[in-house]
Amino acid sequence: MSPSTRAQKSIICALTLVGVYVGLESQAAAGPAIGQFELKTLESAPGYLEFQSQNAWTFGQPRRQSAVVDGEDVYDDNAVIKQREALEMELGFTRYLKMRIGIEFEEERIDDPASSAEANSFAALKLDEIGTELIAVLLPRDGDGFGLGTVVEFERPLESGGQMSLIMGPIFEYAAGPWLLAAIPMLVHDFGGDPDEDGIKDDKWDFAYAAQVAYEFSETWTLAIEAYGTVERLGSTGTRGEAALAFGDHDQHRVGPILYYTYDFGRSLRPDPRRDSDGAIESSEVSVGLGLLAGLNDNTPDATLKLSVEVDF
Repeated sequence: MSPSTRAQKSIICALTLVGVYVGLESQAAAGPAIGQFELKTLESAPGYLEFQSQNAWTFGQPRRQSAVVDGEDVYDDNAVIKQREALEMELGFTRYLKMRIGIEFEEERIDDPASSAEANSFAALKLDEIGTELIAVLLPRDGDGFGLGTVVEFERPLESGGQMSLIMGPIFEYAAGPWLLAAIPMLVHDFGGDPDEDGIKDDKWDFAYAAQVAYEFSETWTLAIEAYGTVERLGSTGTRGEAALAFGDHDQHRVGPILYYTYDFGRSLRPDPRRDSDGAIESSEVSVGLGLLAGLNDNTPDATLKLSVEVDF
C-alpha cells in the first residue's frame, strides 16, 4: 500500500470517528478547559508516524467551594483532574499537513457530589474522551528561523451527554542555535450537550495557551521551561449556571521545568522505513520528558507532575 493510500485511509477513518461521536447525545459541562500539557510541533512529512503518551498527576488540589442557593447545596465547577493518561498517534501526509487521533483516561473530581463529604472526592480512573486534530504547517522551519502553523482540534467525551469542545489557534516556533521558543495561543469553544437541570447550556469560549523556552545541551538532553494556562470565559460568552453565578469563573495557570531525554535507535523500527531527501533511511527516536509544573493561583493544583513519552517511527 502506498503512503498516499495509507494517508487517505487514515483521513477517512478519523473523519468517520468524528462523525460518529458528533452524532451521539451530549450533556452540558462546565469549568475551565484544561488540555494536555504538551506543545504541538511543526514537524511533518509524508509517512511521518509518531506514537505519544502524555501523562499528568496533580497534587495539592484546590478545596471545593460550596454555598446554599434556594435551599440547595451548590458546589463550584472548577476543573480538577487528579490524573490523566492520553494515548495518541500522529500521522504525516505532506510537509504541510498532519493529523492526530487519540484517547484519554481521566480521574476527575465528582461533578455532582451527593453531600459535602464527597465534594472533594474523585471518580475512578476511566476512559473519558476521544479526540482528533489537524495541523497545517504554513511556514516550515528547518533548523534556525521562524516557523508558523495552525491547529484545529475536536474533543468529544464518551459519557452520554458530555459537552464537546473545538480548539483552534496558531503555532509559533523560533529557533536559534540550541534555543527554541514556541507558543500556542488557543480559543476553546464548548458546544452541544443537553441543558443542565435548570435548563442552562453554557456554550462559552475560553482562552488557553501553551508556551516553551527550551535549551538543547546535546542531541540527548534538552531542558525546557513550559507554561500552560486557561482564562475561563471570554467576555460574556455562554450562559452562566448556578455554580458560575455563585463562585465566578476559574482561571488556571502553571509553569515549571521539564527535562527531555532523546535516544536514537540507530535504525528504523518500521517495516517500511522512511528515507530523507538524500535517500538515506531515517532512524527512529524515543523522547521522554519529565518535570514539575507549579500552580500559580488558588484555582490551580499546587503541583502537576508531567511525564511524556514519544516514539518517532
